[in-house]
Amino acid sequence: MDGLLALENWLTLLMLILLQAVLGFDNLLYISIEASRAPVASQRFVRRMGIGLAIIFRLILMFVVLGLINTLTHPMFGIGWVGVFEASFTFHSLVSIVGGGFIMYTAIKEIMHLLAVDHVENIGNGRKRSVAGAIMLIVFMNLIFSFDSLLSAIALTHVSWVITAAIIISGVMMVVLSDHVSAFLKKNRMFEVIGLFILFIVGILLLTEGGHLANMQLFTFKVEAMSKASFYFVIFVMVIVSVVQTRYRNKLEVLRAKEHGISAGA
Repeated sequence: MDGLLALENWLTLLMLILLQAVLGFDNLLYISIEASRAPVASQRFVRRMGIGLAIIFRLILMFVVLGLINTLTHPMFGIGWVGVFEASFTFHSLVSIVGGGFIMYTAIKEIMHLLAVDHVENIGNGRKRSVAGAIMLIVFMNLIFSFDSLLSAIALTHVSWVITAAIIISGVMMVVLSDHVSAFLKKNRMFEVIGLFILFIVGILLLTEGGHLANMQLFTFKVEAMSKASFYFVIFVMVIVSVVQTRYRNKLEVLRAKEHGISAGA
């Protein structure tokens, strides 16, 4: 192995593990939500098998990307509707656009389902998915989520054992954390709604990044990529607003219950 004892490679490995951990948050969210559609007895198996297969395919993808790194950013085809729609699509931009669009569609579909059910207890009961179907979707979306992080890893180093170790370690971390994230969402159903909106924003992030990579212009306006700083700031604000709103609502319910008890006693 190239430079196994080199300090630089071990520092790069640590950096890649941290990078995978940060970028893997939205992936974990999707895995937990998608696995909840499978039969209850199989949900843990779906999460672990989905992540396990995703690790294998991610390793395969790594070697493919390392071999084709110079062609991923070359234009494949373009659209030149001057003044209306212009773009020069690369493989990377197409992956980001298709993945972002699919994530947005999934988030909107699940949000509409939450609004359609009559009772909160029935959420998830009417949208069951087969074990194989859930695993396939988790693997597919894991590859979409990992594409950018894989390119970022290759930008930091071309040492294959470093990237391989980072992928395996981050995969093990996801297996461990997926059970905790799933349990948390079951106990705190309101965060499932936030999670779906976060996925929607992830879709926007990927969509804009793909448009930026393709040099896309809509009515002469150039599509700019949403910055990661803006993405995490929006998530932070959403979580804070939700927590404050929930506490305020609980406080109001307690006050109303006390007022109702006083008026009933009078």
